[in-house]
Amino acid sequence: MNIKFFYNMKANRVTELFGIEYPVIAGGMVWCSGWRLAAAVSNAGGLGLLGAGSMHPETLIEHIDKMNAATTKPWGINVPLMYPEIEKLMDIIIEKGVKIVFTSAGSPKKFTARLHEAGIKVAHVVSSSKFAKKCEEAGVDAVVAEGFEAGGHNGREETTTMALIPQVREAISLPLIAAGGIGSGKAMLAAMALGAEGVQIGTLFAVSEESSASDAFKQMCVNLGEDGTMLALKKISPTRLIKNELYAKIAEAESRGAEADELRELLGKAASKRGIFEGDLENGELEIGQIVSAIKEVQPVSTIMKNLIDDFTATQSRIAAL
Repeated sequence: MNIKFFYNMKANRVTELFGIEYPVIAGGMVWCSGWRLAAAVSNAGGLGLLGAGSMHPETLIEHIDKMNAATTKPWGINVPLMYPEIEKLMDIIIEKGVKIVFTSAGSPKKFTARLHEAGIKVAHVVSSSKFAKKCEEAGVDAVVAEGFEAGGHNGREETTTMALIPQVREAISLPLIAAGGIGSGKAMLAAMALGAEGVQIGTLFAVSEESSASDAFKQMCVNLGEDGTMLALKKISPTRLIKNELYAKIAEAESRGAEADELRELLGKAASKRGIFEGDLENGELEIGQIVSAIKEVQPVSTIMKNLIDDFTATQSRIAAL
């Protein structure tokens, strides 16, 4: 039986909302998503995001200015709402005329109206259909639903992307972006079959040439197997980590019921900077997604984007021919 199957990814609500060619958003990752990575993704037809979660206010200003010099395409900023200087960051974003903001790690209610007043489009990252509904009530323009395959901080529900996306699609009417474990055109097409209209990709871009992560971190990532990461730190904030010496200490502490304060002491200060940015592969906090095991080399963003789109198109053609 031949079934006609075609999905026009260049003309949907996500591409129209953000003014981009492809519905591919680069996650705004701490210690990875500086202006070089964000600009490269935008210039390749996706939406690049600066990762404000690892930037002091003055650093964010510098990266905004460099973004404006590096691309004329749409781009945005990811802002974790638990950031200690959040008010200052929002002031900077509005004053500098940023047009797109992705928020996470908190309620979007506090800032969405203010950002809209400044003409800024807002998307918010969630891990459940319950919180997706709250986003729609708060007035955001789009929702990112992230499964726990994702790297870094995750929701407490531990719901996989494949289980999450259809439920969020049923719960809301807003444009929906899938995240977590998406590292190929095949996965993009699968997410869209489940109800997403775009994808947010972190791990692929974290290991790109333009990522500001250390070379040591990138090389470790491309050599990881399927068992290379694990969810940990559930008493603080569930976080997917590479299994290194620091992870082993955390796992041992968690196995005997250590409380949050002891886990924070084990992490120490600036643990993710130490690991991802500075390249301390044993004592640093190394955040990356499960799909890292499928990445075998460090590539430029232009190649990554081309491979994604080519794979998407080829997979769609293959399915249409079944």
